[in-house]
Amino acid sequence: MMLYPTSPEAAKRFLTFVNASPTPFHAVHNAAVRLEAAGFRKIREKDDWETELKPQGKYYFTRNQSSLLAFTIPNNWKQGAGLSIVATHVDSPNLKVRPISKRSKAGYLQVGVETYGGGIWHSWLDRDLSLAGRIVVTQQDGSFHSKLVKIDRPLLRIPTLAIHLDRDVNASFQFNQETEFVPVLGLIAGQLNSPSGNEESDKLPTVNTTAASIQGNHHPALLSVLAEELSVAPEEIHDFELSLYDTQPAVLGGVNNEFIFSARMDNLVSSFCAVEAISGHVLAPAFTALEGNVNCIALFNHEEIGSVSTSGAESSLIPSLLERLSPTPALLSQSVARSFLISADMGHAVHPNYTSKHEENHKPSMNGGIVIKTNAKQRYASDAIGTFLVKKLVERKGGNVQEYEVRNDMACGSTVGPMLSKLGLRTIDVGNAMLSMHSIRETAGSHDVQHAIDLFSSFFEGFPEVDRALTVD
Repeated sequence: MMLYPTSPEAAKRFLTFVNASPTPFHAVHNAAVRLEAAGFRKIREKDDWETELKPQGKYYFTRNQSSLLAFTIPNNWKQGAGLSIVATHVDSPNLKVRPISKRSKAGYLQVGVETYGGGIWHSWLDRDLSLAGRIVVTQQDGSFHSKLVKIDRPLLRIPTLAIHLDRDVNASFQFNQETEFVPVLGLIAGQLNSPSGNEESDKLPTVNTTAASIQGNHHPALLSVLAEELSVAPEEIHDFELSLYDTQPAVLGGVNNEFIFSARMDNLVSSFCAVEAISGHVLAPAFTALEGNVNCIALFNHEEIGSVSTSGAESSLIPSLLERLSPTPALLSQSVARSFLISADMGHAVHPNYTSKHEENHKPSMNGGIVIKTNAKQRYASDAIGTFLVKKLVERKGGNVQEYEVRNDMACGSTVGPMLSKLGLRTIDVGNAMLSMHSIRETAGSHDVQHAIDLFSSFFEGFPEVDRALTVD
């Protein structure tokens, strides 16, 4: 990172993380690598790990390669202790390859895709796209394994129509997401002068020879690229989950490198900061003397589509952890009452060209510090108690807070906070301010990465002390 010698170190580390994490599978893998470097031990949900917990123990587990929970056990820990949780999500709007993706038209090889989440889809046009995800392949011993794949070179593109063929494009640009949003993979060899353009293959994919085969569902050229990347034969690929991503790497920008220009900052910024905070926390001298709550981070999948999967925030991940740490109804109730959850997701910075989209007194700025997100209709889970506690935690590190509340004449978004608060956990929604949320290329503040790490670190270090000083019930 010699390109940015005077820029914030945390922002530069984030660039490395986001560039290596084009999918939730990669983000979870890279988070696990960081945690293990800090001494965390991997455990498995199917194992009886409760009997092995030790003071100052550091543990993590994953589910379905796409969600992760990590936690630390303090000194003098007893069942019924609370959890101090930072919850984020690792998914972002993208295009996913369909189960039957083989499409051809007018001499072009195309790949069928499905939109995922609420993306700003026009931002995906004319971009250098590639593929990443996980693939089920045959092992040498005949077993099967789910492997991560990331094709680093541009493979795909969704070209726009030339202005000469659509003179009104700048007046009212719209397109059909099914028929006019199909990526081009290449040209059909020997079909360039064919009058039919081989269009019939768009309607009738090749029939697979067995139920477990997918060879007829996708272009052989696509399967060959994937097989070459994994050093396997195409017929050894049995299934996959692949997403398209922009090959342009994340960078720092602006006249003073005050910005980050990147994909997937909603919500890999929060996820990266959570991992960094708990990894740094366990390496600090104060960790060995810490007592009180179990510190925890939770990285969920599928927030952009409602969090209702087995790896989403509405799954059993947090309830299961609570129950395994406090296995009786009475202990569980005590643990919930002592717990606190920070739901961390990106927020909306004021846009200089659209200032009217913000409520007059709630206009967060990038690099202005942590944004506390409030909504009277509980689309965000923040209340005065949670707001007070977070402000005191930010104050411990000398930071600043900003307030965001949506206008009365606009709908409010949401995140994992409200659904996790249903468990009875005290919850607050916070984030970093950004522009172009859900675009393929978003903008955030380079100094705000450290601001989030500072809040989460203060939370892990000092929440029990701050909480004891507050009387509510």
